[in-house]
Amino acid sequence: MKFVDVAILTEQVVAMTRFYETVLQATAVGDEIHVEVKTEGTGLAIYSRRAAETDMGFDFSTYWGSGNFTLGFNVEDVDAEYERLKALDVEFVAPPTTYPWGARSMHFRDPDGNIVCFRSRIEPVV
Repeated sequence: MKFVDVAILTEQVVAMTRFYETVLQATAVGDEIHVEVKTEGTGLAIYSRRAAETDMGFDFSTYWGSGNFTLGFNVEDVDAEYERLKALDVEFVAPPTTYPWGARSMHFRDPDGNIVCFRSRIEPVV
């Protein structure tokens, strides 16, 4: 089995698309209902919540989760990305922090409040 994408259901397709195009420095293809953000790995889809309910035939609010997830992306230099995103007025949850398991990460929010993590791999602290 191959994990292929994550879909974010939102009422703000255009704003979310612009956000992810900017922070991921990626190209998005689609319209105001469904967009695919082209990344190097697993796909990122942004989909109108209302259209998804119509297309799939059930009310997502009945099954809506509690938002207990983050979207994680490996980057070359988390500190450089932090400086770039500060200039974009991104809402940060945590600045770049070094963790003993071999990651230097920062966390921020997208326009819907989802937490996004950018991380650089480093040597684990022993």
